[in-house]
Amino acid sequence: MDGKERKDPREANLQEIKLEGAEFVEANLEKANFIGANLKGANFKGANLEKAKFQGADLQGANFEKANLQGAKLQTAILCRADLIEANLQEANLQRTDFIEANLERANLQEASFNGADLQEANLQEANLQGTDFIEANLEKANLQGANLKETNLKRADLEKANLQEADLQGADLEEANLQGATLQGANLQEANLQRTDLRKANLKGANLGKANLEKAKLKGASLREAKCEGANLEEAKLKEAKLMKANLIKAKLIRAKLQRANLQGANLQEANLIKAKLEDANLQRAKLNGANLNGADLQRVNFRKANLKGAKLKEANLEGAQHLLIDQLSNVKTLYNAKLDEKLLIRLKEKYPALFEASD
Repeated sequence: MDGKERKDPREANLQEIKLEGAEFVEANLEKANFIGANLKGANFKGANLEKAKFQGADLQGANFEKANLQGAKLQTAILCRADLIEANLQEANLQRTDFIEANLERANLQEASFNGADLQEANLQEANLQGTDFIEANLEKANLQGANLKETNLKRADLEKANLQEADLQGADLEEANLQGATLQGANLQEANLQRTDLRKANLKGANLGKANLEKAKLKGASLREAKCEGANLEEAKLKEAKLMKANLIKAKLIRAKLQRANLQGANLQEANLIKAKLEDANLQRAKLNGANLNGADLQRVNFRKANLKGAKLKEANLEGAQHLLIDQLSNVKTLYNAKLDEKLLIRLKEKYPALFEASD
């Protein structure tokens, strides 16, 4: 449209119209009807499309840079490879929409609905997605680096190999989401819901998981090096072969967690709850276990070199074959009642510290 001759087609009915490559730069198309229209490659840069209807429209490669699509309806529309940089899609209905390889960098998508949408390899870098619904959406290999995802609903969403580096996911709901192989380095996941979430081989280095709920989460082979997990719930989490070096797990709940062959070197597990946790062949070298509850834990063949066990509870724990475990370390624990130890160590401890083997609360 020519700037001088531009008309005001608000609430215009353009249903099923064919306008491939049409120019709508800065046009006022508020409440316009584009249902089922063919608008491939159309240029809507800076246009006002508030509450416009695009259900089922073909918008492949269309340009919506800085366009206002607040409250627009785009269900089942095709927007693959569309340009939506800095577009306003606040409260828009984008359910089951095709956004494959679309560019939504710095777009405002606050409280929009992407339920069931396909955003494979879409660029959502630094986008505002606070309070947005992505239930069962496909975000495989999507770029969400630095995005605002506070309180976002990502239940059962597919985020396999997605980039969420430095993203803010505080309070987000990721229950049963697929984050296998995803990059979450430095992400903020405080108080997020990650119950039964698949995080196998995900990179969570330096991520903040304070008070997050990771009950029954799958974290096999995941990297949580230097992650902040203070007060996190990891009950029955699967952490086999996970990398938790220097992680902060103070007061974390790890009841019945599976930590076989996990690397917890230098990790801080002070006052952590590890009742009946599985830690066979784990590395706890230089780990801080002061006041930790390891009652009933399986600690066979664990490396305890220079680990701090002061005040730790080891009632009915299995320490058979433990490596670099010294009498001086065990002399400071709270209890070894009914614990299993290698025979030589057991005899010497009972001689020097018999009180450790007495029944206690």
